[in-house]
Amino acid sequence: MSEVDVDLFVIGGGSGGVRAARMAAQRGARVMLAEQGGTAGLGGTCVNVGCIPKKLYSYAAHYAEAFEESHGFGWEGQAPSFNWGTLKANRAKEISRLNGIYANLLTGVGVEVVNARAQVTGPQQVEVDGRTIRAAHILVATGGTPFVPDIPGKEHVLVSDAIFDLDPFPKRLVVVGGGYIASEFASIFNGLGAQVTQLYRGEQILRGFDDDVRHFVAAEMRKTGVDLRLGADVVSISRGAQGLDIAIKDNTDASSTLQADAVLYATGRVPNVRGLGLEEAGVKLGWDGVVEVDENYRTSVPSIYAVGDVTDRIQLTPVALAEAMVVVDQLFGPSKGKPARSMSYEFIPTAVFTHPNIGTVGYSEQDAPKHCGAVTVYRSEFRALKHTLSGSSERTLMKLVVEDATDRVVGLHMVGPDAGEIVQGFAVAMKAGATKAIFDSTIGIHPTAAEEFVTMREPVKQVASA
Repeated sequence: MSEVDVDLFVIGGGSGGVRAARMAAQRGARVMLAEQGGTAGLGGTCVNVGCIPKKLYSYAAHYAEAFEESHGFGWEGQAPSFNWGTLKANRAKEISRLNGIYANLLTGVGVEVVNARAQVTGPQQVEVDGRTIRAAHILVATGGTPFVPDIPGKEHVLVSDAIFDLDPFPKRLVVVGGGYIASEFASIFNGLGAQVTQLYRGEQILRGFDDDVRHFVAAEMRKTGVDLRLGADVVSISRGAQGLDIAIKDNTDASSTLQADAVLYATGRVPNVRGLGLEEAGVKLGWDGVVEVDENYRTSVPSIYAVGDVTDRIQLTPVALAEAMVVVDQLFGPSKGKPARSMSYEFIPTAVFTHPNIGTVGYSEQDAPKHCGAVTVYRSEFRALKHTLSGSSERTLMKLVVEDATDRVVGLHMVGPDAGEIVQGFAVAMKAGATKAIFDSTIGIHPTAAEEFVTMREPVKQVASA
């Protein structure tokens, strides 16, 4: 190989890119990272316009119901008013702080950060900021970008990247989509005081999640005030005298019109590959620009790798971080005394920050028989202790899916407060192969919601092998 300028050139300063750049530099590699958003873009979607600000806004949205529920516990007086500008300013300050931390992590280990968009111009060559950089290895970690279908009035649509700084606060918000991003923002803005209508053309939101979870959380969201309309699609959007006019039709082709102050489209994300020069360099792309990689995240060009949402495997920040470490260990060796890492996509926990939250790990009841054969299902639904005094009608759902042949718990699902916090711990047990017998022999912490997972004894159904 001819002489190179760097050992690793990383395109994209999101979670996966920053992790790969930092850990490779710690192993002695010469590393350069390009982030077109500059220092303010470090951290990628998650830090800037994704999980971090979304969770902060989710916290904010819970206070209205918390103030109302407090009366049952003896607290008196009127709830304070909500200031949208204060929330936005405080969020921006925190994100800026995190951007600075990411920048210091990179420069502290010697990574050269270039605030410009990079383009691959050869198997081992990148053009960036007017420079030609020769790299032994190139890592593409450019993430995804929101997708909006081509409809009349598309120019009036917002995407999730822009929703955090919307001005003014929308009194009437229409959310289009049925995935976790759409459902989360419908819950968040409903909690903050907006009149929210969520439109989804499918039969139920959160396709791919357990069916019990989907139906349960949809009912809970409706109870909190979200006007969830299934089998509904947008025909056109136009600006009228009362704001935005949204023409919709349902699955019977019946037409109607909604008025709103803003329309958020959360209809999926596509890999951010436009203008990167990947195809010209020989990198094979799949449907919608997905970068195709092998089990070691190597593309069809041996010197070029890709991790994270740009590969469209599982779009979660911790997954991108884990994939980045596989690449670093492969190229520059593992940490001293540790084996090279590999990546397993089984039993990856995830949370959806709807109101109430969803936490899930493993297979749904519908998918488990295809992978595990016959399964037994355990299910519990209850009103949490807190709500015996709060006056809230919110209910909690918990569910276990158990593989009959081994007694392993292969699916664990929850809808309720702090579901993500609870499910994370159980994910460790499931990754270790915990059986239902081990769950049953574990003493619960009382009184908690989490203890329900170790006290479910009677199955509700058995499902045959698919």
